[in-house]
Amino acid sequence: MPQYLLSVHSVDGETREPMTDEEMQQSWKQVQALNEEIKSAGAWLFGGALHEPDTATVVRIAEGELLTTDGPFAESKEHLGGFYIIEADNLDAALAWASKTTAAVRKPIEVRPFRHAES
Repeated sequence: MPQYLLSVHSVDGETREPMTDEEMQQSWKQVQALNEEIKSAGAWLFGGALHEPDTATVVRIAEGELLTTDGPFAESKEHLGGFYIIEADNLDAALAWASKTTAAVRKPIEVRPFRHAES
């Protein structure tokens, strides 16, 4: 079955009204309900939320030497905040999960299929 990455995108400095404690609890309940729905449908493979981009370390090879640098790979206001890896029959089914995800997390969701190596 095809696999898809549903990536949750956040924007630094995005202006919106701060959530009340009650709204935060309701949002958490929506995310938990979504996670349970994805799992019970058999679509869940893996998922997680990420720390802020300033906690990132980038590892690369440059001129034959290993280099590590603090911070995100790309300087940007937009960053990956979390992700789901799911199985779905097709792109339309993955987009249906993405629509539920964006409603629960209130962030944009990018859907990308995995590229599978030919056997």
